[in-house]
Amino acid sequence: MTTISVRLAALLLPLLMASGAMAVDTARLDDQTQLPKAPKKVSGTKYFQPPAEGEIPNNAFGELVRRGQDLFMNTKALAPQYVGNEMNCVNCHIDRGRKANSAPLWAAYPMYPAYRKKNNKVNTFVERMQGCFQFSMNGKPPAADSEVLTALTAYAYWMSTNAPIGKALPGRGFDEPPPPKGGYDIGRGKVVYEKQCAICHGDNGEGKKVGVTSVFPPLWGKDSYNWGAGMHRINTAAGFIQHNMPLGRGETLSDQDAWDVAAFINAHERPQDPRLVNGSIEETRKRYHADDGVNLYGVTVNGTLLGQGVK
Repeated sequence: MTTISVRLAALLLPLLMASGAMAVDTARLDDQTQLPKAPKKVSGTKYFQPPAEGEIPNNAFGELVRRGQDLFMNTKALAPQYVGNEMNCVNCHIDRGRKANSAPLWAAYPMYPAYRKKNNKVNTFVERMQGCFQFSMNGKPPAADSEVLTALTAYAYWMSTNAPIGKALPGRGFDEPPPPKGGYDIGRGKVVYEKQCAICHGDNGEGKKVGVTSVFPPLWGKDSYNWGAGMHRINTAAGFIQHNMPLGRGETLSDQDAWDVAAFINAHERPQDPRLVNGSIEETRKRYHADDGVNLYGVTVNGTLLGQGVK
């Protein structure tokens, strides 16, 4: 049975000691964006289809789009000065940013500018990408007018060709499954991980490499996303996992299994939240994590306080 002791009781989720599971407070599922929720796909219809790669024009704009696609696929190799771990854009946005329910580019680009509670401002699409570099890639945000962000923006713009502006499309985001009635359980999640995930992501979440290139990303530890990334939220990770994992066999895990394994993954240490307040995990949780979905930053799991960070 997983033993979870909770600090900051007024701020954290209730604990179900008898079952080893943690209940989910649905009021805390806000993903801090205030973007309208993506509607469900109507039965018999298809998700929005971005243009095929072969339709990229053979001109200067097309060259920039191809550069953006290359950066999207090989971010670590092509923009190492901005990436502090072993992640690439495509790790969270499957199939070159095309796959529905994997935060596809065609559904994201038309929704910006948009207000985000995470930084309490109206963000442009470029600023949204800068956040990905800072948090998901644990790196340094490129300048807004940098060649890297210009190319990535061109790629996202081209992918959203003919998509409606400002209208949430089915398949946007990760379409999070509902919280399990009995809560999630880290111990059960460990079993799911060993059976379904370790073959690609490693027994210790270290990922898999071919030479110096990561072919499957690390899920925790120094080379994974940091505590400020959206994927550290258990509800967000559960949505991504349920629709996209195991790779090529998405939507085969139950909602319960997705929540459990997401909790197991995010019960491991990772790089510190770069917004760390006064060197204090407690203050950082109060300011940034207490109402940021379901997460374990600042929670003690199996005797270890999470949020200390690793380098």
